[in-house]
Amino acid sequence: MAAPPVDGKVREALSRPQSVIDITTTGRKSGESRRLEIVLHNIDGHLYISGQPSRRRRSWLANLDGNPNLTVHLKRGVKADLPATAREITEPVERRQVLDGIARHWNRGDVDVMMQYSPLIEVTIDGARPS
Repeated sequence: MAAPPVDGKVREALSRPQSVIDITTTGRKSGESRRLEIVLHNIDGHLYISGQPSRRRRSWLANLDGNPNLTVHLKRGVKADLPATAREITEPVERRQVLDGIARHWNRGDVDVMMQYSPLIEVTIDGARPS
């Protein structure tokens, strides 16, 4: 099924430096839909989701390991449900570059800790690219 076209309001919402959104993933073991609130970051026109440093692997990240398809739910101002695909970023140079940008959004100075303990995925909205 083709993704719905992304209109100007949705494109504008995706272009914000950071937005509180919901995502829906599919449970890796249960197969059930799992929805949670999270922050989406736009860095140089690419969309990313990270999280606070933790030694515990996030269930949403484990779910995306099993099935990289997710739904991004815009909910503040513009409302839209956007099919998307996730890619975990593990390569150190790319990871540091992205986490540096996220750390700036969050006013954090502990990128080394984030490198070691923060989840990080790139989100590609099916059929769209933010500006």
